[in-house]
Amino acid sequence: MERREHYDSIMDRSKRITWQADCYVDLQSTSCSATAQAQAEDLSWIQKHQNQLQSFITPCFLEEMLTHLREVDVLTSSEETNIKEAGHLGDQINTLTAIVGAKESQGSDALQGFIESSNSLVAQLIINHDNVVKKHKEVLLRRCEQYRDRDSVSCPKLNISSRTLMMVDGLSDLQQKEHDLMQVGVTRGGQRNHLRQLGLAKLFEPLTRVSLPPRVSLTVGVAGIGKTTWVFLNHHFSERDFGTMIWSHLESNKILMVMCYIPSICWMVADTLLYSMQSGSQDNLPRTCTELFAHFCSMKAEVGEPRGREPLKAEQLHGSNRKLMGNLGRLAFYGLIKHKYTFSEQDLRAYGIDLLLTQSSLGSGVLIRGESAIHTTYRFTHLILQEFLAATFYHVSSKRAIFDLFSESTMSWPKIGFQNHFRSAFQHSQQAEDGHLDVFVRFLTGLLCPTALKPLAGLLAIGKDDGSQKTWAAGFLQDLLASGGAVVSLRSVNLAYCLQELQNSELLRSVEEDLRHGSLAGKLTRSHCVVLGFLLHVSPVCSEQTNLTGSLNCTTVKSLLPQLLYCSHLRLENNHFKDDVMELLGSLLSAKDCHIQKMSLADNAISSKGAKALSRALLVNRTLTSLNLRSNNIGSKGAKFLAEALKMNQALMSINFQSNVIEEEGAQAIAEVLQSNRKLVSLNLRKNAIGARGAQRIADSLKKNQTLTKLILCSNQLGDKGTIALAGALTLNHTLLSLQLQSNSISNRGMTALTKALRLNRGLVSLNLRENSIGVEGAKNMAQALKENNSLQDLDLTANLLHDEGVQAIANAIKFNQGLTSLHLQWNFIKSTATKALAHALLSNATMQLLDLQENAIGNEGVVFLAEALKSNTSLRTLCLQGVSASTSGAVAMAEALMTNETLQTLDLRGNTIGMEGAKALANSLKCNRSLKSLNLQENSLGMDGAIFIATALKGNHQLTYINLQGNGIGESGAKVISDAIRASASGCVVDI
Repeated sequence: MERREHYDSIMDRSKRITWQADCYVDLQSTSCSATAQAQAEDLSWIQKHQNQLQSFITPCFLEEMLTHLREVDVLTSSEETNIKEAGHLGDQINTLTAIVGAKESQGSDALQGFIESSNSLVAQLIINHDNVVKKHKEVLLRRCEQYRDRDSVSCPKLNISSRTLMMVDGLSDLQQKEHDLMQVGVTRGGQRNHLRQLGLAKLFEPLTRVSLPPRVSLTVGVAGIGKTTWVFLNHHFSERDFGTMIWSHLESNKILMVMCYIPSICWMVADTLLYSMQSGSQDNLPRTCTELFAHFCSMKAEVGEPRGREPLKAEQLHGSNRKLMGNLGRLAFYGLIKHKYTFSEQDLRAYGIDLLLTQSSLGSGVLIRGESAIHTTYRFTHLILQEFLAATFYHVSSKRAIFDLFSESTMSWPKIGFQNHFRSAFQHSQQAEDGHLDVFVRFLTGLLCPTALKPLAGLLAIGKDDGSQKTWAAGFLQDLLASGGAVVSLRSVNLAYCLQELQNSELLRSVEEDLRHGSLAGKLTRSHCVVLGFLLHVSPVCSEQTNLTGSLNCTTVKSLLPQLLYCSHLRLENNHFKDDVMELLGSLLSAKDCHIQKMSLADNAISSKGAKALSRALLVNRTLTSLNLRSNNIGSKGAKFLAEALKMNQALMSINFQSNVIEEEGAQAIAEVLQSNRKLVSLNLRKNAIGARGAQRIADSLKKNQTLTKLILCSNQLGDKGTIALAGALTLNHTLLSLQLQSNSISNRGMTALTKALRLNRGLVSLNLRENSIGVEGAKNMAQALKENNSLQDLDLTANLLHDEGVQAIANAIKFNQGLTSLHLQWNFIKSTATKALAHALLSNATMQLLDLQENAIGNEGVVFLAEALKSNTSLRTLCLQGVSASTSGAVAMAEALMTNETLQTLDLRGNTIGMEGAKALANSLKCNRSLKSLNLQENSLGMDGAIFIATALKGNHQLTYINLQGNGIGESGAKVISDAIRASASGCVVDI
């Protein structure tokens, strides 16, 4: 019974496993050798824990490590900068371990000491991970052996792969609805909490566990399933990079990739593609499911001959395979329409199948034989193979059959001609309650393509085809697409799959192109909705996000609702949705099979009633991690509904309430969420008029909250009172990384409170204070804080009232600060005096990467100061000098700096008056500069001659990827000449002119 249940689970086409990030690690089923153990003992602490460091370190913990290593003189400032510039977190960690590891025991001991003395959960994971795994591995190995000789899997290759021993580890719980693993042990915390054994019949059962870290599930599973497709292919097809080639083909043919979500089909697909590649047919690899299985059967027929007989001549083998193929197709078809998937030896004989031929390559390739004490049974390797063979039988038979092929042993009205039989197949498919003929009619349609029939030429009795049947079938399917009910069901979507198999893709391409360019509005007829439903399943355009902005209304949402379940990132912005649509979307998010992880409902007309429908869905939804409600009208009442749901929801990590008029009352409700919710990391409340009292409520919650990392409170009328409350929270909260307070009427009083908090806070990385009323006193207080705080990296003081005196104070602080990487000082009434101070600071500062001085009247004198600093500075990557009243002499000075500077990548000089001579100087510097990638010279009075200087210089420059020469009096014809010249000499450079 158990084996039957397991086989059914393998055969069930609806069991899908999503390929996700590889959280599975193969474990060796034999103990390490003494040599390997000795080598491991010789490794440093960093080498032994490299995988754990890579897996568990968070950005916040990395920052703490870097600070500590700087304090104990293990890292220099330049080394710290190299680590931070490495790119992604994983690259930063690799750079850190490489630098520290190169310092032998001093570096390794310092890192080890910091981690072992830390109370952080991350540190405990790094330290205890191996011990937890080692403790249970021996038990796992013994238990695994018990399964090896028991519970054989129907498919031989699956049986081999199921013996692969794997470990699942991670901080988060597994939440895949179908899974491939047999769980034999689960740990909770540091001790094994319980053991639960699952038979192989439970391979696809969910394995969701809520447990405390470190969490390690020790499991036995089918290799490849639950791992990434990439890992699977390269593990099993590593020879001559075949895994890479197969993966590339699957990526370009999503319809085949979708099939690979099913374990046994994945083997068939990969084996078939491998065989084709080894046969030298890379240019004619199958691109549809029908072509794939035609090649599969052809491959199996070519491999060999039946055992137990004298060797056959080629023509005899050809004839026996054709006869076997025909009889297998008949068995498959009548088994399929009777829902019969297991066959006895008597059944095979009844359909003319020689039992010895079942041992041939073709027979053994499509049939699985099962032995028992009572009888012998046969099954097709997978249901989809039975459906394909059934389609081949129907395709051949329908051209000569007189009666309805669906009536095997009963009389029926005559049906003459292929088209009548083709219609009959679709009628039966549409009437089938369980949709079990859907894939059958896909294959039947696909067999009308010559490229699908070609591999079967020696296996089927195929006559000549002039292509008329294919043309007729395309019209027939398009008529079916346009008819049907209001809702696009999976059965309707199946018609689009049939068009794909028929390789009639004009309508499919048209809808996909409109989807890519966001131009579906007004075009979603019934046919277009069905095709869109199909594309949501298989189109690469939808793999990252499905953008239906400005395309839907209530009617089309109702139509597409069942298919929207399969989207992961759904953008539904600017659709004028009202509350009736929110009821529909609420039901979508409440569905058990919902896959949506990100949803944007920005710029609609959602009120508190719609928010209530959404809140009911959030009470049960466990997939949505990001929700954007920007620019709706949910108000304080709607915010309350959503807040109640967020107290229970444990999936949502980011929510955007921007421009929803939630006011103080709504802010209070959201503040209550922050006291209990432990998942939310990003909260956007921009433009909601929450006021000082609303800010006070949120600040009180921040004193307790330890998960929120990003808080946006711009344009909320906080004033100094609200800012002082938030500052008080920052003295206790060290988790918040980004705080945005733009346009909140903050004066020196509020700034003073914030700077006092910054002296104590060691978590905040980014602080946005744009467009406030901060003056000289506030700037001086910030300068004092920057001398003590090295955690803050991004400081935005744009459009305040700092003047030269305030900026001079900040510049003096930057000489000592080693944390700040970007400083925005646009629109601050700065002149050359303050610029000189900033330039001097850059001579000693080794961390500043971006300096923005736009729209300050620093003049040529200020530009000269900065240019001198650039000759020595090696950290600055971006310098913004738009509208700073610079002319030729400033440009000449900057050009001289570029001759020696090797690190500046972006220079913005828009809105100055450097003229032709300035352009000529910059052009000369570009001939030897190898670091600058972006140069903006828009609106600089260059004229045609100046533009020609720049264009000529680019012949020798291979680093510039963007240049802007707009607004320089070049004229349309001149612009074309310059543009063509730049593209000819620097093809990789984007030109705006």
